Amino acid sequence: MRRTPLRPVAARCLAVPVLLCLLTIPALAAQCGGDFNRFIAEFSREAAAKGISQQTLSLAFSGIAYDPKVMEFDRRQRGTFKKSWEDYARTRVGPARVKRARAMMQKHAALLARVEKQYGVPKELIVAIWTMETDNGADMGKLPIVRTLATLAHDCRRTDLFQRELFAALQIIQRQDLPMKELVGAYAGEIGQTQFLPSSYIKYGVDYDGNGHVDLRRSVPDVLASTANLLAVNGWQRGQPFDIGTRNFEVMREWNRSEIYRRTLHYFAEQLK
Repeated sequence: MRRTPLRPVAARCLAVPVLLCLLTIPALAAQCGGDFNRFIAEFSREAAAKGISQQTLSLAFSGIAYDPKVMEFDRRQRGTFKKSWEDYARTRVGPARVKRARAMMQKHAALLARVEKQYGVPKELIVAIWTMETDNGADMGKLPIVRTLATLAHDCRRTDLFQRELFAALQIIQRQDLPMKELVGAYAGEIGQTQFLPSSYIKYGVDYDGNGHVDLRRSVPDVLASTANLLAVNGWQRGQPFDIGTRNFEVMREWNRSEIYRRTLHYFAEQLK
C-alpha cells in the first residue's frame, strides 16, 4: 500500500455508514483502553457469546500484540484531502494509471459487461475504483488485519466502530473466505483489491465466481461484483450521471465521504470512456 498523506482508504474509515453496519454486525462493548491483553480477553468473551467459535478466536488472537505504528498512522491521517481537487487529481490520475486501467478494461471486458448489466454501475467507475484503490490488486497492504483492528478498537476514540470491524474480521475467518495468512491489508483494516473494511466485506461481498467463498483478494469476479454491489444496494440509479450534484454522486459517499476523492473517481471514469 502506498503510504501518502492523501491515501483515501484510511481517511474514509468506513465504506458503510455505522447505522447500516449495526444491522449485520452485533454491538460489542469490551472496555477500551488499559491493558491490551485484558481488552482482548474481554472482547473474546463477548465475541464467543455472539457466535464466534473458540477455534476462530484462538486462530485470530494467538500471539496478538498492540501495534503502536497503526495508531501513529491513524493520527497522522487527520486533515486528509487538504489539497485542491486539481492538485489531488493530478497526483492520482496520471497517464500511466489511465493506461493501466484501460488495459484492465480490455482484459476483463466480458466480466465487466456482465457486472454492469446486473448491477447497473458503469464499468468505467468500477475500474476507476479498482485502480485508484490498489492499482488493480498490486498494492493491497501488508498489515495483519486482526492486529490492526484490535489496536484501533482498544483506542477509546472509536472503539465501538472498530470493535464491530474486528468482529466482522472474525466472521470472515470463521466463514473461511480467507485464510488467516491472507487476512492482511491497510492501516484502517481494509482488505482486498478495492479495500473493503470487514463489515462491508460481510454485508456487500459477492461470491461471483461461484466457488463458495467471497474472496476479495484473489478473485477478480468477486472483487468487481462486490464493488458494484455496494453502490447498487445503497441506491445507485442505473443509467444516470454520477458527477457532482447528482444522486449517484451522493451514493458514492458510501464508498468515500470525501468530495475530492469522489470527484476524482468521476474524472478517472470519464478518461476511460
